[in-house]
Amino acid sequence: MQSAGRALQLIQLLGQRGEVTLTEVARELGISPSMAHRLLVTGCELDFVHQAQPGAPYGLGLALKELSLSASSAVTLRDAGATQLAEAAKELRETLSVVVLEGHQIRFVETIEAERAVRVAAPIGRVLPAHASAGGRAILSCLPPEELLRRFPARRLPPAAGAPRPSWEEFLNDLLHIRNRGWALQMGEAEEDVAAVGQPVVDGLGNPRAAVVVSVPRSRLHSFPQAQALIDASEPYLLSFQRQLRGSG
Repeated sequence: MQSAGRALQLIQLLGQRGEVTLTEVARELGISPSMAHRLLVTGCELDFVHQAQPGAPYGLGLALKELSLSASSAVTLRDAGATQLAEAAKELRETLSVVVLEGHQIRFVETIEAERAVRVAAPIGRVLPAHASAGGRAILSCLPPEELLRRFPARRLPPAAGAPRPSWEEFLNDLLHIRNRGWALQMGEAEEDVAAVGQPVVDGLGNPRAAVVVSVPRSRLHSFPQAQALIDASEPYLLSFQRQLRGSG
């Protein structure tokens, strides 16, 4: 609990000052420089802290900035998609979710679970690796190359539970196929027993705001045509969701 408290103190300090040095962190948190360094390194690894170059001050990381944005926009996303998600979940009889990108992870901000005995649970607030999930890849496929490098500066993907880690080139090639197709497929990469399809939700400028994900037990999704059928059935609700989000009804 003490380390968690220090991490929260660090986030609060960054929020107040914008940038801090290792010496400032050690002094303000009352810890040794070596402990402050470990805390900052961990923050950088998780994308909550960012250091432009060795020796430079530390600032807010991408994940922390997006967490702030997603907290302020989650209500709007939930409000815009609530009716569409509920109707789609009822028609498809599968779990529908809205996810947002945070650093190199996705977070579930809304979920309507299927009304059937065997279904996928997707709790609000849950996080998954973006590169291993249908919703994450759907959003990532809309980003320019320089933005992808900001999120994965080492050109190396974090490990995922249910699949071998692809190379950077394989990852970019997969995103290209997803962008051309318009949706992403997940077959156990993030969770062994879960399959999913994801489509990006874009604003009026074409920027990805979120993704709509249909999650099913893997036993019910075996083929690409089955995945395409889920996309075809859910797409009218996605388009309605986008219109609501853009304020065009």
